[in-house]
Amino acid sequence: CLNPVQIKVEEGSLLCPSEHAAVAGGNVLTSQRVTDVVLKAFGAASASQGCMNNLTFGDSSFGYYETIGGGAGAGPGWHGQSGVHTHMTNTRITDPEVLEKRYPVLLREFSIRKGSGGKGKYRGGDGLVREIEFLKPLNVAILSERRVYAPYGLEGGEPGALGENWFVKKDGTSLNLGGKNEISVQPGDRIRILTPGGGGYGTTGH
Repeated sequence: CLNPVQIKVEEGSLLCPSEHAAVAGGNVLTSQRVTDVVLKAFGAASASQGCMNNLTFGDSSFGYYETIGGGAGAGPGWHGQSGVHTHMTNTRITDPEVLEKRYPVLLREFSIRKGSGGKGKYRGGDGLVREIEFLKPLNVAILSERRVYAPYGLEGGEPGALGENWFVKKDGTSLNLGGKNEISVQPGDRIRILTPGGGGYGTTGH
């Protein structure tokens, strides 16, 4: 199906970096945004969450890595799905019981982020809320997108909600981590991740 398509990418650009460029997240972040650009150019679908919300934590003895779903974009004739991965892979996430048995964490919340999908004749899918409490000192990192620019809607549909990453300390104080950050946590500290919703499609009532 790609026979009629010719792909031209400028050398030294984001999509064709030199061997000396510092790069990361090409498959889990950059590929998502390229897909959004192509779909928008053809008017085929509103933007999905635009990343895979990559979370890692560990210390010198172990490491853990997961990706977290979000909202899919709506399109001409369908609502976006909630709490899924899009355009890359629908990787499975560790079951809560297994996560808490194998790692020094407690899963405090894992739920649909209701209302985060963009409004429209066809609604964007909702993102997710995932909150993890740490039971020992660890290093934690988040690699994510759509924390500044919201997933766009099309044909009058509204954008999906921006994602948010929060470091909630044991004393109750909170720090917005932005899209990409690394922190050191202590027992009782938590990370709270709100993944983006998908964009809506079409004007409500039309």
